[in-house]
Amino acid sequence: MVRASSSSNWLPAINAYYLGVPFPIEKAHIRNITAFNDNGNGGVDTKEKSKEMVKNCHYKERNHKDQSLFSAHKRLVALFVDSKSLSVDLKATILLFITSSFHHCCPSLHQFHMAPAQLLLVFLTIVLRFVSAQQNDGSVSVGASLTATSNLKPWLSSSGEFAFGFQQVKGTDNFLLSIWYDKIPDKTIIWYPEEGRMVPTGSKVELLRESGLVLTDPQGTEVWRSGSISGVASGFMNDTGNFVVFGGNSRKLWGSYDFPANTLLPTQVMERGGGMNSTISDANFSGGRFQLRLLPDGNLVLNTRDTLSGNTYDAYYISGTYDDSNSTNSGKQVIFDATGYMYILRRNGQRFDLTPRGSLPSGDYYHRATLDSDGVFRQYYFPKNPTSNTTWKVIWFVPDNICVDINDDSNTGACGFNNVCSFDGNQPNCECPQGFSLLDPNNPSGDCKPHFTPTCDEVGSNNGEDMFDFIELDNTDWPFSDYVHMNPSNENTCKSSCLEDCFCAVAIYRDTQCWKKKLPLSNGRKVASANVKAFIKYRIGDQPLKNPLGLPGKNKDRRTLIVVGSVLLGTSVFVIFVLTGVICVGFFVIYKKKPINTYSIRKAVETNLPSFTYQELVEATDGFKDELGKGGFGIVYKGVIGKKIVAVKKLNTVVHDSDKEFKTEVDTIAKTHHKNLVQLLGYCDEGDQRLLVYEYMSNGTLAMFLFGDSRPTWRQRSHIAVGIAKGLAYLHEECSTQIIHCDIKPQNILLDDYFNAKISDFGMAKLLMLNQSHTNTGIRGTKGYLAPEWFRNTPVTVKVDVYSFGVLLLEIISCRKSLVFESDDEGMVVLTDLAWDCYQEGRLEAFVENDMEALNDHKKLATFVMVGLWCVQENSSLRPTMRKVNQMLEGGIEVDF
Repeated sequence: MVRASSSSNWLPAINAYYLGVPFPIEKAHIRNITAFNDNGNGGVDTKEKSKEMVKNCHYKERNHKDQSLFSAHKRLVALFVDSKSLSVDLKATILLFITSSFHHCCPSLHQFHMAPAQLLLVFLTIVLRFVSAQQNDGSVSVGASLTATSNLKPWLSSSGEFAFGFQQVKGTDNFLLSIWYDKIPDKTIIWYPEEGRMVPTGSKVELLRESGLVLTDPQGTEVWRSGSISGVASGFMNDTGNFVVFGGNSRKLWGSYDFPANTLLPTQVMERGGGMNSTISDANFSGGRFQLRLLPDGNLVLNTRDTLSGNTYDAYYISGTYDDSNSTNSGKQVIFDATGYMYILRRNGQRFDLTPRGSLPSGDYYHRATLDSDGVFRQYYFPKNPTSNTTWKVIWFVPDNICVDINDDSNTGACGFNNVCSFDGNQPNCECPQGFSLLDPNNPSGDCKPHFTPTCDEVGSNNGEDMFDFIELDNTDWPFSDYVHMNPSNENTCKSSCLEDCFCAVAIYRDTQCWKKKLPLSNGRKVASANVKAFIKYRIGDQPLKNPLGLPGKNKDRRTLIVVGSVLLGTSVFVIFVLTGVICVGFFVIYKKKPINTYSIRKAVETNLPSFTYQELVEATDGFKDELGKGGFGIVYKGVIGKKIVAVKKLNTVVHDSDKEFKTEVDTIAKTHHKNLVQLLGYCDEGDQRLLVYEYMSNGTLAMFLFGDSRPTWRQRSHIAVGIAKGLAYLHEECSTQIIHCDIKPQNILLDDYFNAKISDFGMAKLLMLNQSHTNTGIRGTKGYLAPEWFRNTPVTVKVDVYSFGVLLLEIISCRKSLVFESDDEGMVVLTDLAWDCYQEGRLEAFVENDMEALNDHKKLATFVMVGLWCVQENSSLRPTMRKVNQMLEGGIEVDF
């Protein structure tokens, strides 16, 4: 852009043009017209050519023909209009300047009898034409921005085939910054920033001179940026699908091709050491379990990984392009050329084919190679002139059968724990076996949880077939997880042995052999052999129903239900009408005589959750006998509804505002859906009785887990910490109504069957609309976890949760409580002080009490401690957001030590 200080120098030229008065151009104006080059918006050649063009027009002898001057002007106009590094505003200004000067240096123009107004009309027509062309040539000016809305107009490539902007994620209100095929009906996404973080409506991406591309949320918090770059001159969305950021002299600073998400495109190259991750699912673009890498040794591999730590497992596809006897025969690059042909280029120049040569001409088809969420690497094509209902077709894929090609007992396999993989054509399918359901309903290839209780529990030893039975699955196997192998055996012996063994969850029988296995089960798969059987053991009375609440009637024979229902329907219509009339008259008589008050008539809770009568919950909890825990607003009891174990929270009726707390909790939790939040299953709102029904968490509270007799593993603790951070980030930033928890502590974190953290107790949550930043409330929370602002009569924001999480994170790291009053050492009383001292003195081994697993993972340990200390800063504005915390804990943002 031309410097702001020189803008006034253009006014005489503009005024002269509007007035039709000749205006001689001075050398100062020549300097101004080329000033954009000094700011990195053009090359030396462009600067010299522009000066020469102007000199040709204004400083040559007057005996030059007007036609030659006109041609010089045309060349000058074309030079600036064709430039891809100039902004629209700068082009328009330069065109106005050139046109004004042309009016002076071409006096014969008047022979066309064109008045100034006519000249202006012609000029504006030209400018509008060029501005329109500029908007579609792929160029993006410094300062340009896009805001995430449903009617967003993206930055398009010149052909319109690719678009850069925000795309709304199906089934959510969130958006993904991405690049996509814009001429394909489903707008197929081919790039997004690492880890695929979704952002809410109102988020913005901007091209900044000193930062490059920067993505911020509606509150202005930075979510992502395109590396550490500066001196940005422009951006360009080109027709290969690569968005490039340029510096001065058209020097490339950053390109999306260099950071592939889960897709490669024609003309894209992957170097040694490069790679990309799958997504978790089609609707969740976070980094998934599968990874494609070109290793430093030259092999192209597919492998699974631990999404928490980033650790990789054994490869399930290897290209074989590593030659230890001849390094020049090893792979150097993965090349996806413009014709749609993909191969590995060896260091000696030879090629290792990945896709068939000459598969389809790229001029007629779009191509992409994607590592899909199921772990299969596929190359697709799509016709550029499609008919109706055209979809992407697969040319090639690896591995041949991912269900059996993954054989690593250190991870879950193609599907999650307890899940079963079957391969149909080129598509693996994951399905929970009977008696199990998905831990995350939005991730069909994820872990499956059992609907029945573990076989070894507080009830004591089992009595074999009197207490247990089997669900039998044909042609199903989990090849790992066994702890006993019996050979020879027969089917009855195999089953009996499992029934009498409280550790046995599943028995596999095949060819006179029996394998007994514990949960969780890994690498589940359907097998072709017809003589393989899996026997899943469940406690009689715990066999799950399809209805999560176990409502009666779901297990009945369908035809019987239809017959009985038809008879009842035919005989009950008249009765319903009569009863309805009687009830209406009865209510009218009763309430006409009785004053209306807030205790006799209560507003119905606006939710679609099932409601229960108080008596139903009394029976479900056996008279509220089995107490699980107690909080400030109620007691939680264990119960059974249908055949499903649940947790029933009974709110204290003596608390003045418990009714308000009840309404808050039901209305907010019913609208939240996240794998790290406890699921609300139902409620009771009867008279003065307020009860909530939750899913039951078999492993209790985090407090019991952390501060018990044995120390949990470092991997378990770090996994729990990240889960809590994700849950809080969801409450703060991803709900339609912002939620402050106000009482984050280990007692309010529950653990499911697989020790996944779930945040509970929203009874003390306060809601914030998205256009608010704070709320006023009385002090809430627990000593040791309270942020300083609770005691200062200052506004309470989501940063109080960040503070509490910081304390909790330090507890998780050290397995110590936040306050230990009985300690004789004064420095050990407050955990945050101990953490700071240990960190400052470089004694992390003292903080974790020589936990070797944690100390061997020193970088993560130091990161976690640093993040915890950052969260507990006294000044709330200095604390990070929970989104930022999550990014640091997962390694998405580097933490400097």
